Amino acid sequence: MMSQPYMFEKPLGLRDTLPQAQKEISRLEMIFQRELQRWGYDFIKTPALEYAETIGRASAIADNRLFKFLDAEGHPVVLRPDMTTPIARIAASSLREEPLPLRLAYTADLYRSQRKEGGHPSEFEQTGAELIGDATPYADVEVISLMMSLLEKSGLASVRLAVGHVGFVNAFFYDMVKDKAIVNHLRNLLYSKNDVGFHDYVATLHVTREVASLLNSFVDSRRMNNAETLQFLERLAGTSSTPVHSYYQNITELIHLLKLDNLDAQIDLDITLVPHLSYYTGFVFQGFGGKLGFPVASGGRYDDLLAKFNRPCPATGFGIRLDRLMSAITMPAAEHEKKCAVIYDRENAGNAMRYAAEEREKGRSVVLQHAEGIDTLETFEQQFESVTYFLERTETEE
Repeated sequence: MMSQPYMFEKPLGLRDTLPQAQKEISRLEMIFQRELQRWGYDFIKTPALEYAETIGRASAIADNRLFKFLDAEGHPVVLRPDMTTPIARIAASSLREEPLPLRLAYTADLYRSQRKEGGHPSEFEQTGAELIGDATPYADVEVISLMMSLLEKSGLASVRLAVGHVGFVNAFFYDMVKDKAIVNHLRNLLYSKNDVGFHDYVATLHVTREVASLLNSFVDSRRMNNAETLQFLERLAGTSSTPVHSYYQNITELIHLLKLDNLDAQIDLDITLVPHLSYYTGFVFQGFGGKLGFPVASGGRYDDLLAKFNRPCPATGFGIRLDRLMSAITMPAAEHEKKCAVIYDRENAGNAMRYAAEEREKGRSVVLQHAEGIDTLETFEQQFESVTYFLERTETEE
């Protein structure tokens, strides 16, 4: 007989979710749904497949990370790599006539192709929220505060948030080097946290000693505390009416509002924070907790994305990776999902079914099992807190 090498294997980056993990995912989903609705967010659902010419391009996910197909009519489609872009599509189409701002939430599976050596999931579940139509810093504070609330209610310990501003980064770098290609390379070095490479690259640039010193000081600000970072940004911003100065004012206002919301003690101001998604335009942030060294959640402002769908509109939002969050929180001890069992035979089937239905109506979890379908009775019984029998010549026993 020929062997089947893929019988027990899964495609690259995909994995099974076993019962205990799925139970924890369901717990988190219920917590998140309840809290998001309390904040006035309406849940939305989008198809797993989107047109490559719209969502594929606008998502800012690298082309080689997309799962691509042809639909029945030969149109290129992709498995959705993020949810922000599909929601932007809906806000610009089906919800175009709805009054702004929109508050939308979701829980969805996302798909991003991985290289064989990547070791990352190709499919993962994410819960998030988008606040569309509000350009004020109060909207940024709302989504930050909401994300922090969800993380804390999930059971994540030591929740902290890193906050940056990609608009400030872009404007400052361009003021220094006047070259978009160089700005992009400096951004990439920040994203990869390659400080040594950043310093080495600055040394190759044809800039003044003062500019090189400012660029190097910028990447070194990663190790400053919040007060030192604000002082450093004030020095960089100067007193002119440049975009850099305007972004600096935005940052100081956000920090003030976070203090009013009693979140300042959990915030780490990191102006070197740069996301991998290119559609972000303003504040960006990442949520941390537990003992993980990488973020379990992220988000930011993306004021230009909806313009790609012909509805220019400011927006901000976040997403929480459920797989990462589960790695960061302490999982509850495994327990039997099904608390009670009813074992019956043919003669007592009707009575057993009625009894099980009555118990379920009382809120109990009941497994209804015919005796002939049990492999080993003792092993089966050990799964449950109680077992009720409906067997011939044995009315109801426990």
